[in-house]
Amino acid sequence: MKNFLVKTVANAGALAVAVWLLDKITLTGDNTGKEIGTLFLVALIFGVVNFLVKPVVKLLSLPLLILTLGLFTLVVNALMLLLTSWLADQLDLSFHVEGFWTAVLGGLIISVVSWALNVILPDGD
Repeated sequence: MKNFLVKTVANAGALAVAVWLLDKITLTGDNTGKEIGTLFLVALIFGVVNFLVKPVVKLLSLPLLILTLGLFTLVVNALMLLLTSWLADQLDLSFHVEGFWTAVLGGLIISVVSWALNVILPDGD
């Protein structure tokens, strides 16, 4: 449980950095508390999407991953971010990613920041 919580906090921090750096990734709310709550809900959605959908997509795109020497992972990450944005919209959360190339750059930022935060934050072991 602690490991899940740490990963969710790392995802929330990575999403916050992406929202802060990219104008076309938006997170809005009435006040700061509501924005933080929305950020954590989006981080939960992002974690579930990465846990359930991403392995299937990576398996189905394995030939492209091999052909591009892993660079297709950027596209997979972008698709996961776009799916998270769509799910957030369906749940009336104020998180939106505008466009595929924004999602590619956002996915790259989220991957790097999430990796760094997972290195810094303690895990559940």
